Amino acid sequence: MSLDHAVDGTGSRPRSAGRRSGVVPVRWERALSLALFGALVLWVALVYGRYGVSNDEPVQQTYGELLWAWYASGLTDDRAFHYINLYLYGGLFDMLAVGLEKLLPLPLYDVRHLLSAGFGLLGLLGVHRLASRLYGEAGACLAVALLALTGMYGGAMFTHTKDVPFAAMMVWALYFTTRLAETLPERPTWGTVTGLGLAVGAAMGLRVGGVFTGLYLALTLGGAALLLRDWRAPLAAVPRLLVAGAIAFALMAVTWPWAVTGPTHVLEAMNTFSNFDFDLSTLFAGKDTPLGEVPSDYMVTYLLIKLPEASLVGLALALGFGAARLVRGRVERRQALVWLPLVLAVAVPVVFTLAARPALYNGIRHFLFVLPPVTVLAAAGYVALWRALPERPVAARGALAVLAGGLLAWGGVNVARLHPYEYLGYNLLVGGLPGATGRYEGDYWAATLPEAIAGLKAFLAAEHRAPPRAPYRIGVCAEPPQAEEHLGPGFEVVDDWDEADFFITATNVGCDGEFQAPVIVRVEREGVELGLVRDLRRVPGHRYAPDAVESVP
Repeated sequence: MSLDHAVDGTGSRPRSAGRRSGVVPVRWERALSLALFGALVLWVALVYGRYGVSNDEPVQQTYGELLWAWYASGLTDDRAFHYINLYLYGGLFDMLAVGLEKLLPLPLYDVRHLLSAGFGLLGLLGVHRLASRLYGEAGACLAVALLALTGMYGGAMFTHTKDVPFAAMMVWALYFTTRLAETLPERPTWGTVTGLGLAVGAAMGLRVGGVFTGLYLALTLGGAALLLRDWRAPLAAVPRLLVAGAIAFALMAVTWPWAVTGPTHVLEAMNTFSNFDFDLSTLFAGKDTPLGEVPSDYMVTYLLIKLPEASLVGLALALGFGAARLVRGRVERRQALVWLPLVLAVAVPVVFTLAARPALYNGIRHFLFVLPPVTVLAAAGYVALWRALPERPVAARGALAVLAGGLLAWGGVNVARLHPYEYLGYNLLVGGLPGATGRYEGDYWAATLPEAIAGLKAFLAAEHRAPPRAPYRIGVCAEPPQAEEHLGPGFEVVDDWDEADFFITATNVGCDGEFQAPVIVRVEREGVELGLVRDLRRVPGHRYAPDAVESVP
């Protein structure tokens, strides 16, 4: 389906003349889609090993093992239900990771990163299916490209192992809700019902935020009654939606068993995360802000400064065309119903954060699931402008194609320059990464550790010294497993940094000024220092005499 076609007024889609004649043509849009996803799969296969271990991964892996232990014990070993606060989360991803670790001949964290990237690709496929349904396959390719070049999605696919899988399942729940909206007041197909149940259940099996899907669905059904001017319109869907609910509950129960071991557990989890507060601060607008004092526009601000420029332009176009159609009264009711789930998926989380002011940190990480629907809406802006321009002469549409292509290319260059720290990217509204540094969140996952450790090993190899009798002692401003995964033999992570030979840290977490010792490794992107290694052996009184070590240039 080209950019000049979309879902019609009844929600049906035009059939191909080639299919009626028995010949199935290879459309350029389908070829583009296949090429795009082929490139994405190849990219994942090539780069998955370059990403470091995130802060949460060691404990998440343990949580998955404890959930398997609960099943293996005949539901008696309930350590998973008391492990830190992870019982408040579903274990779908971590259970899959534990199972795959036993099957794949790969290091543990490579397995986790591949699995997380697989969920990310699944989310991109969901974006493609949703956008294709709304405005055609060519526009869907644009939506996929926009999301893949969004650092907080494409760059987070390997390490944000709670957030990206959750976002993927949420976009599939949105897709099936849109399919349901198309059919009202008729009953949804069993395929729609099954898909919706699985997507919602998987989302709940990852995070309690999956309850947003129920809100989108309820508002869509209410919207159907209003837009179709028939309060009975949603009723035909209810019996089959009960089946979808049963499927969702079953999947949630299997992957988040704590949630069903008490009648109020889901509500407890919702309340905990809505009022989440502990001794932590987040960097916002240049200020170290305690979680309880995070402003209501925190999430909206991060959306505006983290989205790539191409998406911001598309959003502006979408909002402009949408407002113009509303003012002119040119929005057909059924068409409005089909678009309603997408609008809700963007608007509801924004309104929630503005009104409820939940404790947020790590930028947009906890609302990363908003990025897919936002990107679908942004691509819709370009599609709307394309359709508004005349086909002849071709200059206007040609100019739009050049503009969109140039913005995408700019996003691609930015992603390449930051690799493998794409999730740190900011747009020109704050001057990119250099402008955001010191004002907004940076490398909160300490993703620079692998590169810093590789630099340390290269430095030691260049010293031309015999290996020490004891392992080098490493202080690290991160969770020890994050460094241990990459250090290997000859190194020991120590808790007492004053006893360390070398100190490794990201510059985002306030540890880079901990010692006044020579910096021997710097990890930089776009002129910004993201991580460093200090040689503590130069500190007076260290176990290595200063004159026993070659001078640092």
